[in-house]
Amino acid sequence: MKLRLLALLPLLAACSQEPAAPQAQETEVPEEYAAAMPPPSKVDPGVGTPLAERVATLGLLNKRNNIAQDIQMKPGESRRVGNVIVRLASCERTPPWENPPETGAFVQVLVQERLSAGARLEWHRIFSGWLFKNNPSLNVVEHPIYDVWVKDCAMDFPGAPASSASESRSSTASGSARAATGEESAEPAATPTPAPTPEPVGNPA
Repeated sequence: MKLRLLALLPLLAACSQEPAAPQAQETEVPEEYAAAMPPPSKVDPGVGTPLAERVATLGLLNKRNNIAQDIQMKPGESRRVGNVIVRLASCERTPPWENPPETGAFVQVLVQERLSAGARLEWHRIFSGWLFKNNPSLNVVEHPIYDVWVKDCAMDFPGAPASSASESRSSTASGSARAATGEESAEPAATPTPAPTPEPVGNPA
């Protein structure tokens, strides 16, 4: 009996673990949707990182198993996770000197599904348009199983000041380096204040 219980322990442990998120794979878009390219970006290509070199981070949620994962891709690329394809046409981010800040991406979402019980399993485009990080309600991927949203668009702008987070990391790193090498701090050490000298006491008359 004990041997049977020991044999079942690995199976019980495996069942208690949460399912791992499937990996996003680079894929081709189905032929019927391959020609339907989204419009090009309207932003001046001379401002910031060129479009082809930007990297967008999109969130993908499967509502059936509650598994969410990040997908990173460049404009023109497509990623497939299970029976959903996410296609990126463009991503944009406002310069740091403009307010309010906004990050957006033009994406297409295709799902392989049956529209009815007797229908064939086919690809259907469920969304095509801009998604915005700070204003997600402007455009929403409406689907009972999948949700897609924008998390970031990695790009740089000429002359942009360093962020406070970058400055903090740089300061911390330089301080750690000085401590590791025994190098003295650039700030002068505080000079201790000398104690007052007591006045001499005269001889009694």
